[in-house]
Amino acid sequence: MIIDKEGIQKKKKKLDDCKAYLKKEFIGINKIIDDLMEYIQIWYLMPEILTRPMIINLWGMTGVGKTDLIRKTVAFLEFQDRFVEVELSNADETTWSKNVSDILQSTGLSDEKPSIVLFDEIQRFNTIEADGTPVSQTKFTDFWELLSDGRLSKKEREDIEHYLFSYLFRKKENKRRKMKGETDLEENPYLNLWDAKELKKYLNIKDDVMDIIDMKEEDMVKLILKKQKEKKIYEPVDYSKMLIIISGNLDEAFQMSRETSEADVDANIFHAFTKKITIVDIKNALSKKFRPEQVARFGNIHLIYFSLKTEDFDQLIEREIINLKNKTKAKFGITLKVDGSINTLIYRNGVFPVQGVRPVFSSIVDILDTNLSKFLFEAIINDDKKIDISYDDDKKIIIGKIVNKIIEIPYLGRIDRIRQSNQEDTVANISVHECGHAITYILYTGFTPLQLKSKVASSYAAGFTFPHQIYDTKESLLNKIKIYLAGGIAEEIIFGENNASTGRSHDREQATSLAIDYIRKYGFENDYQATYNLEDYPHRMQQYITDEKIEKLIQQLAKRAKEDLLLHLDLLKNMSKELSKKGSMSPKEICDTAQQYNLNVSIKKEGYLHIPAYHTMLNS
Repeated sequence: MIIDKEGIQKKKKKLDDCKAYLKKEFIGINKIIDDLMEYIQIWYLMPEILTRPMIINLWGMTGVGKTDLIRKTVAFLEFQDRFVEVELSNADETTWSKNVSDILQSTGLSDEKPSIVLFDEIQRFNTIEADGTPVSQTKFTDFWELLSDGRLSKKEREDIEHYLFSYLFRKKENKRRKMKGETDLEENPYLNLWDAKELKKYLNIKDDVMDIIDMKEEDMVKLILKKQKEKKIYEPVDYSKMLIIISGNLDEAFQMSRETSEADVDANIFHAFTKKITIVDIKNALSKKFRPEQVARFGNIHLIYFSLKTEDFDQLIEREIINLKNKTKAKFGITLKVDGSINTLIYRNGVFPVQGVRPVFSSIVDILDTNLSKFLFEAIINDDKKIDISYDDDKKIIIGKIVNKIIEIPYLGRIDRIRQSNQEDTVANISVHECGHAITYILYTGFTPLQLKSKVASSYAAGFTFPHQIYDTKESLLNKIKIYLAGGIAEEIIFGENNASTGRSHDREQATSLAIDYIRKYGFENDYQATYNLEDYPHRMQQYITDEKIEKLIQQLAKRAKEDLLLHLDLLKNMSKELSKKGSMSPKEICDTAQQYNLNVSIKKEGYLHIPAYHTMLNS
């Protein structure tokens, strides 16, 4: 084989340029781009050495740029005419075809040359149900054949020959009827579009469909008879030079992806959790949707997207503002100066961490683009070439300064409006509840929670205390139960038992589940060493043997949590007042407040795992 070194070098330069281009287009996914370019290098530079298709999997939550990354890569490498997107699904209405082979052949990707196919939203194409029962597959069964060795079998020899025989018979019959003088026949001597497509597929004709249509009928009959003698038309189609991209959202691995309405959890927390997702987690998630032999066919190249960090969203917002400045300057000759208060307003109302970039774009249009038109009109009328834009958080107005004129537009962010609507008394109640969780969290772990909030963007008033990852041990399970119970107990201490709210219901469910597992599942209670949860609903309260002990355990832990909170009553009161006033407290603020009451507390970053010092204990 003669190696075209110059051609390879040009392609390598193109690939490097593509990497640089993608890093300018996307924010927060440089590692994904580096890995993608590295993996496709062999396929792009020397596809002739491939004996099976290159399979790359992209996994992540919505809005992180999986599909767009592939589209932009395809466009930059100028592979648009050799690229097809396919969404596989068990639903009947998703596509006209029932197999992958037809889709690839209809788009001209059956000629054994390098090509790209993106199988998007693959999670919709599950082959087993949530309970493990198999799904009856009637569509796209050849997808697994393609992943296996890159060769798709054509229809059976009998089927091909039956079609060809039917086609020739129809033509012969039409000719006979025409000779008999029947006048209802078409005089067109050329093929119709349907027959041209079918013959191209069955006979493996390299010509374009339109060229086949232009062939006269008699020429096509001769071609059919010739092709029937070739073995090639019965052999599998070779897709070994194909780049197969599989993309999807796996909620089973990205469990935080269900928090789609959450706008108050720090983006860095979600980022830290997604950073810990590994290929093992991905394969475990896939095994809940596909059979083991099918999971194996996805291969081992799995690129896992992290959710975007706070700084990524900041960078995205700033980039979009810069783009708007450039467009305004180019179209109207007007210079925009956008104050950082606008960036903050957009972030506060546009960032939903698990939804990625799309809500941010929408908020930029809502907050900046829409109101800019009013400022531009005044600037053009007054022949001014500069506009200063800022936001007054106290007065809730967007301010545009043009020459010596100031235009004020009342604006309250859509999410800010929801946060502001929480009633004072409700926030006070929630603040005490969450501080009960937070203080016991500090007492039992020695560090502050990641976030503490009593005002969130929700149609109903709510709050949360966001924990770190805590390694499950006998002691940590008991501490978790006390932390869950402490919210409701704090309300009883501060407001009296009769004024305690029902906001404790979810906490009690979680505490009870942990207590059940403590005894029934993990065997941490010496009197019950058998496993008592071998059933479909392991937390069902019907095993009378253990339930009495579970009740007593929770009562004891609730008593201890109350005692601990009473010992730190002044801290509970003052922290609750501070949280009620601010609506949220950072780890630094929590730490400073707790240290005023002589608590030994530290701050741990997102992604920290609280685990006993097993290594030290083993080697001591």
